[in-house]
Amino acid sequence: MNTTSESSASTLLLVDDDESLLRLLTLRLQGEGFNVIAVNEGSEALRVIASQHVDVVLSDLRMPGLDGISLFAEIVAMRSELPVIIMTAHGSIEDAVDATHRGVFGFLTKPLDHKQLNALLDKALSQGQTGHQGQWCENIITQSLEMQQILDQAHRIAQRDVSVLLTGASGTGKELLAQAMHQASPRADKPFVAINCGALPENLLESELFGHAKGAFTGATHAHNGLFKEADGGTLFLDEIGDMPMTLQVKLLRALQERKIRPVGSSKQVDIDVRILSATHKNLNDEMRDGNFREDLYYRLNVVNLRLPTLQERSEDIPILARALLKQSADRHGVDVTRFSDDAMQLLLTDNWPGNVRQLVNVVEQCVALTQTPVIPAHLVEQALSSSSQNWPTLTQARDAFEHRYLCKLLKMTEGNVTRAAELAGRNRTDMHKLMKKHQLEAVDFR
Repeated sequence: MNTTSESSASTLLLVDDDESLLRLLTLRLQGEGFNVIAVNEGSEALRVIASQHVDVVLSDLRMPGLDGISLFAEIVAMRSELPVIIMTAHGSIEDAVDATHRGVFGFLTKPLDHKQLNALLDKALSQGQTGHQGQWCENIITQSLEMQQILDQAHRIAQRDVSVLLTGASGTGKELLAQAMHQASPRADKPFVAINCGALPENLLESELFGHAKGAFTGATHAHNGLFKEADGGTLFLDEIGDMPMTLQVKLLRALQERKIRPVGSSKQVDIDVRILSATHKNLNDEMRDGNFREDLYYRLNVVNLRLPTLQERSEDIPILARALLKQSADRHGVDVTRFSDDAMQLLLTDNWPGNVRQLVNVVEQCVALTQTPVIPAHLVEQALSSSSQNWPTLTQARDAFEHRYLCKLLKMTEGNVTRAAELAGRNRTDMHKLMKKHQLEAVDFR
């Protein structure tokens, strides 16, 4: 196996059982600036694709074991977006037709015409550039194979006007991916509008989403269009959709089905044209089972699901993320900080990162703020990790924690009398029981 050292070069996986041709082609393609990985059998090619980033595959058709078409079928199952070019000394119209019908990117006969080969490689790589390497996702820094596959999927899905549910732990970058998908979509020149469904009380959330008429409620001194109209023609990102109250879930479902909304206090419906991307850190299957999330809305939102890995699951990204965040922070604050010491980077690599990328951002910011030298020492990273171990909660997490404390205090005050607790909270008894169930509280425990 041969590789060049240029990290910026496109990586070409060359597969051929003819060792002399393999050496010759490797040298020629390396001379043209490619990073070449050369293997002599299909099974080894699959191991490379599973463990390394590859931009294009150039494979012989006739090989012992996995032939070129069988190898292509395996590649499709692993990375359907990866362009595969087949070459053969046994070229025929039938072979070419069969290969292209199966979705092979291109077909070349031996001896190879290098002008044709270069043209086909350029075409394959320019198609790949519109995927995870394009400007649409320039704010997502990764070398993780899993993340690159997610970005490839996200780019393809972005072209289709379907609803996407992004799942994953808090701090994994769901909103960043949603913004990137909007940029990759035909709606990129229209607005991207985001709202956290767990950050507002129900009445305000309804008004924010659907708008309200003048005089709809006390303080509504003028009409408000709402975020559906603000995002018209573009993308509406509903973050923490799992926290949306049930009554609003009904209204959202109706809006998505009818492509119309009715502002609060209005008798008129308004046409909408938005693409919905939503996200949650919750397990919506559990929420549906517990009666907190509507199944029909779930299937409407979850046409496609993309799960973002935790930072620990993509630990190979920690060094490049840390360096990029360090440069951004140093530039922003105008300070001369250039890198982490080796033992400081080792500490970053071995932490379990419960707060994911969001926590890494905070740790890097703190290190840049406190360092007095261009190289960040290990003791500052240790200090920043220690202070962030009580990971700063999201707004939703903080609200849930407050809600739990508030309910406990209410139930203690009323000695477990749910009716009285509901009155003090300004909610009805049914709502109070739902809140108690959400926080796993039993009235009998307070009597």
